[in-house]
Amino acid sequence: MSAKTRIWVFHMKELIYTGVFVSLGILFLMLMIFMFASDRKQEAASEPDSKYTAGIYTASMTLGGNPVEIAVTVDKDAISSIRFRQLDETVSAMYPLMEPALEALSEQICETQSLENLTYSEESQYTSLILMSAIRTALDKAEN
Repeated sequence: MSAKTRIWVFHMKELIYTGVFVSLGILFLMLMIFMFASDRKQEAASEPDSKYTAGIYTASMTLGGNPVEIAVTVDKDAISSIRFRQLDETVSAMYPLMEPALEALSEQICETQSLENLTYSEESQYTSLILMSAIRTALDKAEN
């Protein structure tokens, strides 16, 4: 019988080092999996539930050859204010119903937080419709 006996000699120090490095490798992999898995859950949970992106949004229109800008200020969930931005004196003189109509619309919109079912006087009906169009354009920019 010619059996070749093999004898393997392990040093205890090498076995301990190998065990420590394997344990650290497994711990590192588990840590990486935990970090990236929880990051995905946080991203899914932190998606915006807000209706708007907070800021000031403007819409422009031209009346009698003069530019008119309406600024709509929104928070992440609500419309804060609606106002003219740098309204020219000639426009306010030529269209005297613009400012009262915008004030009435702004008050209703900020109170109800909606552009639906708004009321306006018959004398400023067309002015209010033009302003509503500009306000709707500005709010479309603000929506998420």
